[in-house]
Amino acid sequence: MKQTLTSLPPYLKMENGELWLTEDDRENLKISYRIKEIIFSEQSPFQHVMILDSYDFGKMLVLDGVVQTTSIDGHIYNEMISHVPLQFHPAPKKVLIIGGGDCGAAREAAKYKHVEEIHMVEIDEKVVQACKKHLPDVSGNLSDPRVQFIYTDGVAFVKERANTYDVIIIDSSDPIGPAKELFSYDFYKHVHRALKEGGLMVCQSQSPIFHMDILKQTYTNIRQLFPHAAVYTATVPTYPGGLWSFTIGAKIPLSLPNASSLPADTKYVNDAVLKHCFQLPQFMKKALS
Repeated sequence: MKQTLTSLPPYLKMENGELWLTEDDRENLKISYRIKEIIFSEQSPFQHVMILDSYDFGKMLVLDGVVQTTSIDGHIYNEMISHVPLQFHPAPKKVLIIGGGDCGAAREAAKYKHVEEIHMVEIDEKVVQACKKHLPDVSGNLSDPRVQFIYTDGVAFVKERANTYDVIIIDSSDPIGPAKELFSYDFYKHVHRALKEGGLMVCQSQSPIFHMDILKQTYTNIRQLFPHAAVYTATVPTYPGGLWSFTIGAKIPLSLPNASSLPADTKYVNDAVLKHCFQLPQFMKKALS
């Protein structure tokens, strides 16, 4: 559904005959993208969902004016949040993804033949529909029969599970609105309970440059619940600050196999990245110590 230029949301504006998306980060930083075209724009029961075609980043998913993923660098985030935990687990068969409406994390998890089931719990069905249709560079128009789409609240869903999953991937948006609870201690406690013995979880834990308070709180919560916890990073150009963090919590020691089982078609992750992504810059080591 294409939106007419006479009914633009406040974060989309025409300037000198050109269309610009301006993302407001923490009311202190504005990031603007020149837009070629509005491909999809609809209000869901939860948020305003758009697929825009931009000049530098290609097609992008935008929720309530905030860029979530893009064609040019979405693979970095999705590979890092998926392949790292799936490499640390010796034999993952059942995977839960909470969030991840762009389908990128599920697409990466489905590249492992030994994974038997992938439950993708996303609160907003409209996000999945839009990304499968209009953002194939990220979603791959995912249609793997092992992927079960469950449209419900991830917090409520995980509360009802115990000893069920080998790997849980929490692919949330920023901790505002519907995603706020996905950063709470109580939520991580239910995630811990939903994991099998020997299971592990991972979540995105925001920018260590601009959101160190969220990263520290996330790491503290997970470290209190899991015997093994660690933070790793990747560079994602779309996200404010570029440097992005992920936090992993495991019921087993975090030890990579001697030979990785990475899919052949990764664009960012390789054996060297797996080994070195946990080597943190000094300011992060100090803040998390």
